[in-house]
Amino acid sequence: MLKRQFFAVLLAFIAMESVAFAASQDEEDKACRSDAFRLCSSEIPNKDKIEACMKQHYDQLSPPCKKMFQSSSSDNGTHDGK
Repeated sequence: MLKRQFFAVLLAFIAMESVAFAASQDEEDKACRSDAFRLCSSEIPNKDKIEACMKQHYDQLSPPCKKMFQSSSSDNGTHDGK
């Protein structure tokens, strides 16, 4: 019985983490979609090239998109915040 409860809690936790990740991806897409089309349309659909292009044009990004790049760089240290 205790084992079942443990697995139920574990599965619930995993499900919540997945939903949170999906929500953050959706927020990032919404924040940067127009900037990607405006600045890096020639790189679509290659996501890695789009990201590199947007980093090159960081000063031209909208404030919400800059915020997404700042928050993602704090996780992996890829942007120096200039």
